[in-house]
Order: sequence, then structure tokens, then C-alpha cells
Amino acid sequence: MIKILDRIKNLRPYKAGKPIAELAREKNLKKIIKLASNENPLGPSPKAVDAIKKNVWNLHRYVDPMANEMVMAISKKYNIQPQHIVCGHGTDSLLADIVSAFSEPGDEVLTSEGSFIGIYVSTNKQGRVLKQVPLKDYSFDLDAICNAISEKTKIVFLANPNNPTGTMFTGSEFEQFINKVPDNVLVILDEAYEAYAKEFEGYPVGVDYWYDNLLVTRTLSKVYGLGGLRVGYTVGPEYLISALAKQKLPFEPNCLAQVAAVAALNDDDFLNETVEANRRSLKTMKNKFDQLGIPYVETATNFLLMLMPSESFAEGFSTNCLNKGLILRHVEPFGVPNGVRINSGTDEETKYALEIIEEVYTNMSSSAPPGKPTTTVS
Repeated sequence: MIKILDRIKNLRPYKAGKPIAELAREKNLKKIIKLASNENPLGPSPKAVDAIKKNVWNLHRYVDPMANEMVMAISKKYNIQPQHIVCGHGTDSLLADIVSAFSEPGDEVLTSEGSFIGIYVSTNKQGRVLKQVPLKDYSFDLDAICNAISEKTKIVFLANPNNPTGTMFTGSEFEQFINKVPDNVLVILDEAYEAYAKEFEGYPVGVDYWYDNLLVTRTLSKVYGLGGLRVGYTVGPEYLISALAKQKLPFEPNCLAQVAAVAALNDDDFLNETVEANRRSLKTMKNKFDQLGIPYVETATNFLLMLMPSESFAEGFSTNCLNKGLILRHVEPFGVPNGVRINSGTDEETKYALEIIEEVYTNMSSSAPPGKPTTTVS
């Protein structure tokens, strides 16, 4: 019998939001709204869909291993030299490659509690030591993270804005932080929600910074609606990008992901439409949550983190909404046990979701013990 390593046996794998088809089969529901995975409710970029249709008959061809057309599209859009860019199968894949390329078993990967679960999984899966610092007001405590760096620390992971809390740190805060980080410690700055956050004053756009120990990761899963294709990229100094290119699998992203990404990156109309729809949906949600007395964390993303009185209340709330056809995300695995995350929807989805939330929350609150929180966290 093959021995399974303890680090694999003890691994807590990523658990995605429940698929719509699975819920429909289980509950025999006719109408289901999924607002659990921070997906784009408008769907994928139409230009990306057209590009896929035009290239579907090229599936027998191996993909460009360097993703040169995608690299050039990123280079042009953000004014970055191509040698500073590497593409991969989404943020999860890129993070796994970064951890593998720039640390060894036993090294520390330092991050925050209540952040992106993907870095937790990648770290534990590869036998690195996951070191976490508590959140401060649902935000990264950059001072505490900096103070927690030790001789064993090889990588620091920051998500800005953070998932699942939605909070962001400012450019001045980031600059003060990274200037204190030792040169031999790699900082990963994950910007999955940059397109939503950049309209907020003080947001530091990662690709505008150049440090020898900084890598910026981005995904096209969110604002461009390409989550099903798994496509993203990393930006950083040439010597790090060159090493990362050696680590990643040679034929990724796949051919359809590459052509879709190129088209999506050039679809500014869809990008603007998505950001406006998100702004409208979140405003409606906040108004209703304020009315119902549901606390939430102010966000710079396409989702809101609702704060429930307890972990059991959050779990029950998510389950009750699920039974009525609304898929939300209880973010206990992320490190916020009393949190329930909801992403923005279309106008129709938002209206329907809030009807269910009002019914479920009102019914549960009427029978819940006193002491639930009543204030919004900013």
C-alpha cells in the first residue's frame, strides 16, 4: 500500500460554492440564484465568446506555451514590458507555482487570517508552514504582518482588496509596509478585484509598483466573466518571472482561455458595464441590509460580507437561503466563521435574493438569542 503523506491526509481541500444544477436536483427548485462565488452576473465578455467560437476548431493544436498574444495584450493595456509577465491557469495555479518556485518544505508563508483560501491550500499542500496574523477590523493588519516576519519567512501573501472581507489598504499603507520587508522575502500582491477597487481613492494599483521582491497576481475570472476557463497572469521583475515561467506547466493557459483573454482585455465596454451593474447592485443590497439591521463590511469588490451573530447562525442562514433557491457562501473555511458572503447580481437577481434574505433573516432573528451585532464595519 502506498503511504499517503500526513500533509496530504490532513489537507482541507478547497470547497467551491454549490453548483446550480446540483441544487436543482436536490431540492427540485424551479428558480435558483447563485451569488456565492463572486462571478460576473452579466456572464462572460461577448468579445471573449466570439473569440472562442472562432477558435474552437483549433483544439487539435497545441497552445503557445508562452501565451505570447495574451502577454502582448496585457503589455499594451497596462504599459508593461512583456518580459515582466507570465500567464497561467488562474490565480490558484499561479499561487501554487509561486509557492513551489520560491520556497522549500518547512519555509514559512505568512499571511492573514480571514483571507483567500487558495493560498492556505497551496501552502499546506506543498509542505510549507502557514503562518497567519489576525485581521484588524476585517482588514489586513500590515504592521502585525511585518512584525511577524522571521528568518523562516520566505513569502508574504496580501490580497488587495481582500477576499472574503472586501476591505482594501491604501497606497501609502502598502508603501510603508513593503519598504520594511526584507529584500529576501517575496511579497505576493493578489489583485483579483482591482477593476472594482481602482475607483476608490487611495487604491494602490499593483502593476504600477516595481520592487525586486514583489509579484502581482490577477485573474480574468471576476470582472471579465471567464471563471470557467481558469486564466490569469503574474507581473513582476524579469528575474522572478523567468523563474516562474520555468516552474509552471508548459501549455497553460489552454488555447480557448488564451484567445478569450485577449478579446476580453480589449472589451472596455463590457468592463464598464460590469462595474456599473456591480455598483448598482451593491447599493441596493446595502440599503436593504441597513433596513433589516444586517451588519456588513464596507467593500471595494463585487461582494459584501454579511456578519451574523454566530457561526451557527451564519450556517443556518446560508442553509435556509439555499433551501429557497439562493446560493450564498458561508466563509468559515476562509477564517470568518460568522460571515456570509454575497456577490452582486443583475437587477432581477438582486431583487429576488433580497426577498429571500429578508424572509430568512427576519424569521431567524425573531427566534435568535439577543446580542446580535447591529453596526456596519468600515
